[in-house]
Amino acid sequence: MGDDLAARVAAALWADDTASATLGMRLDAVGEGFARMEMTVRDDMVNGHGIAHGGFVFTLADSAFAFACNARNQVSVAQACDIVFVAPARRGDRLVAEAHERTAYGRNAIYDVTVRRDDAVIAEFRGHSRRLPGTVIKENL
Repeated sequence: MGDDLAARVAAALWADDTASATLGMRLDAVGEGFARMEMTVRDDMVNGHGIAHGGFVFTLADSAFAFACNARNQVSVAQACDIVFVAPARRGDRLVAEAHERTAYGRNAIYDVTVRRDDAVIAEFRGHSRRLPGTVIKENL
């Protein structure tokens, strides 16, 4: 039930996620407490230093975090997130963000997201989620 449910939840979330889609993100994989997304750095994502604007790298990591923390069909939102930029990304780079649940306690959970270009780490993101009442997809499970 886990990965199948995660895929159905991801499809429901993706249907309304115009932010991620507009930025050219693609959801590559999803499972219980896990998601992998990718995005290519476009010309309109580069800042005055000629590198990817950190906000776009953060958004990719945040989107992977969102799919991972909602994968069990429990509405979850970010309550706090931080990111450390390790290396710059450049125009044309294909970035991959992998989100993994580290621990869950009560209505809270912690996720780590690593953003990579090939084997090079670009950023490390940590997200704290909060589960809210309700489910993403409404059905009898």
